[in-house]
Amino acid sequence: METLTKETKQMEKRKTTRLSGSEAVIQSLLHEGVDLIFGYPGGAIMPIYDALYDYHEQLHHVLVRHEQGATHAAQGYARVTSKVGVCFVTSGPGATNAVTGIADAMIDSTPLVVISGQVTSPLLGTDAFQETDVVSITKPITKWNYQVTHAEEIPEAIAKAFYIARSGRPGPVVIDITKDAQFGQLDFSYSPIKHIRSYTPVPKVNPDNIEEAARLINLSKKPMALIGQGVILGKAEKELVAFLEKSGMPAAWTLLGLSALPSDHPQNVGMLGMHGHYGPNVKTNEADLIVAIGMRFDDRVTGDVNKYALNAKVVHLEIDPAEINKIIYADVPVLGDVKESLPLLTEKVTSNSHQEWLNEFNACYKIEHQKIINKEINPIKEKMTMGEVINKVSGVYNDDSIMVTDVGQQQMMAARYFKFKQSRSVVTSGGLGTMGFGIPAAIGAAMGQPDRPVCLFVGDGGFQMTIQELGTISQTKAPVKMVLLNNSFLGMVRQWQELFFDKRYASTELTNPDFQTIAKGYGISGEKVTARENLDEAIERMKQHQGAYLLEVAVEKEGNVFPMVQAGASVSDIRLE
Repeated sequence: METLTKETKQMEKRKTTRLSGSEAVIQSLLHEGVDLIFGYPGGAIMPIYDALYDYHEQLHHVLVRHEQGATHAAQGYARVTSKVGVCFVTSGPGATNAVTGIADAMIDSTPLVVISGQVTSPLLGTDAFQETDVVSITKPITKWNYQVTHAEEIPEAIAKAFYIARSGRPGPVVIDITKDAQFGQLDFSYSPIKHIRSYTPVPKVNPDNIEEAARLINLSKKPMALIGQGVILGKAEKELVAFLEKSGMPAAWTLLGLSALPSDHPQNVGMLGMHGHYGPNVKTNEADLIVAIGMRFDDRVTGDVNKYALNAKVVHLEIDPAEINKIIYADVPVLGDVKESLPLLTEKVTSNSHQEWLNEFNACYKIEHQKIINKEINPIKEKMTMGEVINKVSGVYNDDSIMVTDVGQQQMMAARYFKFKQSRSVVTSGGLGTMGFGIPAAIGAAMGQPDRPVCLFVGDGGFQMTIQELGTISQTKAPVKMVLLNNSFLGMVRQWQELFFDKRYASTELTNPDFQTIAKGYGISGEKVTARENLDEAIERMKQHQGAYLLEVAVEKEGNVFPMVQAGASVSDIRLE
């Protein structure tokens, strides 16, 4: 009887249910564990929204004010949770408004599933009202995309979308569903996908390459680890620390690798790249070995590739074969998930300290601290600096909050002066550099980690690109602490104009609105600080306030971010002023 009962249960599980295509979308998302969706309704996706109406207790929907906001919010949610972010958008302009966020997610390896409504199948290709060829438009900026024209395709398409989005090197997937497929009927059953023929998201680790990589590490006198976001995506933070502490080598990080290693770890020597720290940049060309871990040698890290790491062998740990030798030749490529490959490498590495080599980085830091850092965080000038404000906010939050940034000078300053204790504490737009990313991404981060404070650093330019998402904050009551660093300029562009275009400030000075009045109109509290003596108390009031808060700080108009490696220059030619 017991066996019969088990067989009966198995048969019950295999039974199908008659559903509409739109309800099949909702049921498929529930099978994937989705509980939060960001979106904006419209005609072509209205059947799905109608189905969602009956599932509001299981699936929470966040109504953003623009489809770009939906994608960035989903990115913020995905980055802090390691889950797949989900968006609903309608056809035509709804889908094209989402393109920026999809492209951002692709280059920054963020797992998204974007479900777009589409005109009915008979109208495809007729230039119907609100029709665009979403599949063709998003093909270059997605891991996979697919157009559903029959209701029966929906469960498998969504299962495949989630598998592809989250597996291997993560990224965005777009599922475009025609309106007739949403209205159509199907016998619904759902089976999560765990394998797709010809798709190998995680390459097998080659033991011979592990042996050769360990041999180079053990022979090196001046090794240097470069930490990328792959460590965070692979959840390999503990494995990274074990490798570093056994090998003894200094470790620098990319912008998206920030927070993979605690800020106060003794082997953490700072940020790489254009506005990174002095030591990691100049020492790159003195290292005899570069161990790149889950990073892609972006041009902002390498500068002139013909003058990059000239004295070093390169070991490259990477999950995506397309990144091997794409920019920098790898003497030893180690393909695979770093959570698997790092422990194998650590086992073969000889214990070492490299203290003298680390001391050289420390000496560089002292020079940088004297010439730049101390002047930035303890300025004697009348006007407040961005670094000063960010450093104070970081201290008040005990280095334990999630830092979200927009793009520009405040992004680089936040990366330099905000400190971290735990991983998945940074949400920023890296590869695409999307102004307007900050506000919606902070909303997603706050919803993904409701028990952690979320601090957004944003400039007055980027703030106005998605300022309408203050309405989303107001409606959802997302407790985002927004620090608006107002210099009345498009600061990073102005800095380049100062340094490389003879101070010809073409179209970079801003006439700004009263941001506090706008925030108040959305029911968001805040204050503006114009004098240094009021800053500390204002930051404390922001921290103590329950709910969202806009702290606007008037900072120096023509402040610059240093150090700086000029575009196309060698990392050794980093400027301190």
